[in-house]
Amino acid sequence: MTRLKVGVIFGGASEEHPVSIKSAREVARNLDTEKYEPFWIGITADGDWKLCDGPAADWENGSARSVTLSPDRSVHGLLVIGQDGYETVRLDLVFPVLHGKLGEDGAIQGLLELSGIPYVGCDIQSSAVCMDKSLAYTVTKSAGIATPSFWVVAENDKVDPDRLPYPVFVKPARSGSSFGISKVTRENELPDALSTARQYDSKVLIEEVVVGSEIGCAVLGELFGLVTGEVDRVDLSHGFFRIHQEDSPETGSENSTFIVPADISDESRQLVQETAKTIYRALGCKGLARVDMFLTDDGQVVLNEVNTMPGMTSYSRYPRMMAAAGLSLSDVIDRLISMTLHGKKR
Repeated sequence: MTRLKVGVIFGGASEEHPVSIKSAREVARNLDTEKYEPFWIGITADGDWKLCDGPAADWENGSARSVTLSPDRSVHGLLVIGQDGYETVRLDLVFPVLHGKLGEDGAIQGLLELSGIPYVGCDIQSSAVCMDKSLAYTVTKSAGIATPSFWVVAENDKVDPDRLPYPVFVKPARSGSSFGISKVTRENELPDALSTARQYDSKVLIEEVVVGSEIGCAVLGELFGLVTGEVDRVDLSHGFFRIHQEDSPETGSENSTFIVPADISDESRQLVQETAKTIYRALGCKGLARVDMFLTDDGQVVLNEVNTMPGMTSYSRYPRMMAAAGLSLSDVIDRLISMTLHGKKR
């Protein structure tokens, strides 16, 4: 059987570089190499592209060779650069296991569109909209989805701290995970919170705190419609959810536990899953997404954010939710690849 040639891109020049490598390692463990011939493309923190043997700890060294995607659609793949020139490798598709900036914001998707290579996940437009929380809120609110009250602070804008309904969250508008987020309970904390957020993005979002449980729902696009994983709930002991900034998340979070399936009523579970599907469709998502929401005490579902390439690490929520619904990560990868190639033929 001829194996499909799959380029797996990981790493990246963003704050989520280490998380992406961990996600790629789980993909490597669960990719069926009898069906797929993987080409591992690691992007260093400085932005250098390397063709390597896999996402091991020393992937940047050893036999790693410089590589790039060819913008020539007739090549349909990689240019592997050597001392005496270059060779080409035609790819059937690309799985961009990249998180955060330049991975989930439409940048890598645009490069793949120029190259003519099918790729797993959301397209340029939906990636860009989902990455910008203010745009995601605006679009989903027009679809009838509840969102937090929010204020956008541009690069040179000043904020009158007296006008905010404390407590609030201050966060980068276009950054992944919990990087740069602060919870502000008093006016005098606002300047430092804005400064922290601006280390990651010139556009800052201030959100009114939503009182409720943090709920997530994994969504997978299929030929016949959308499949959802089991709903999860983040049980926080203190602070807010920021597992990717912790020292050893593989051994357990410092302040959070994941309850899968979530300990909520069947009615609430169904509402969360249907709301996640509505959000997925409204934002034009494809392939996969993890929709993070709040479930308030009065049963209302409020959007938090949408991750268009959610973490695939050993401790990540998306694969856990899918596994609880009976789909292993290997199954998910198979379905994503099948959907990507089906979309190419349409």
